[in-house]
Amino acid sequence: MTRVLVVDDDAQLARALSINLRAREYDVTTAGTGLAALRLAASHPPDAVILDLGLPDLDGVEVVAGLRGWTSVPILVLSAREGQRDKVAALDAGADDYVVKPFGMDELLARLRAALRRAAGTGVPGTSEVVTDAFRVDLAAKKVTRDGVDVRLTPTEWHLLELLARSPGRLLPQRDLLREVWGPACESETQYLRVYMRTLRQKLEPVPSRPVHIITVPGRGYRLELQADQVGRAT
Repeated sequence: MTRVLVVDDDAQLARALSINLRAREYDVTTAGTGLAALRLAASHPPDAVILDLGLPDLDGVEVVAGLRGWTSVPILVLSAREGQRDKVAALDAGADDYVVKPFGMDELLARLRAALRRAAGTGVPGTSEVVTDAFRVDLAAKKVTRDGVDVRLTPTEWHLLELLARSPGRLLPQRDLLREVWGPACESETQYLRVYMRTLRQKLEPVPSRPVHIITVPGRGYRLELQADQVGRAT
């Protein structure tokens, strides 16, 4: 059964959405705050999220960004905000669709079905934790631990590790990492990656000079290996 997380502090609207979704055989959970939504999503990963932007604790855009740190499930935003700036901010943060209140229930359900169809061909749902032999990355909480102890990372170190952890085992090209972290103007500044990958290894690898998790593919990019079954090159 498809699980949908409904996030809205309007109890009456959340109830109406739940009734309509359950009538169509969706499994529904609800949250009235952004923090509750992030906790629920991490503990019981949904297949889709319907999210109001006007929450009492966090702005909905922050919730979108928090979810996108570890999952690619469809996020449909509901909001009374009609301005272009609000729509752009939500979509840039990672929302898949934006529906302005008041809305028609049939249209919303059609948009949900379309989003789920698109997601069906993109791979497996994300997970909020990535575990290696040496350290654990909690993408939802945005922290990393080694032997049960929190490891302090700079924002840039975290951004790089997060990108690797979202796609374990997959080679991420140097240009893509540089563009994502430092911007298009820095796509050729490969020394940035060498410096920051070195510091990540010093903090996370059992033997930094012989990395087994943060692996360099010379001239191409980097990948995160979960199992220490090979020795990489520290470049």
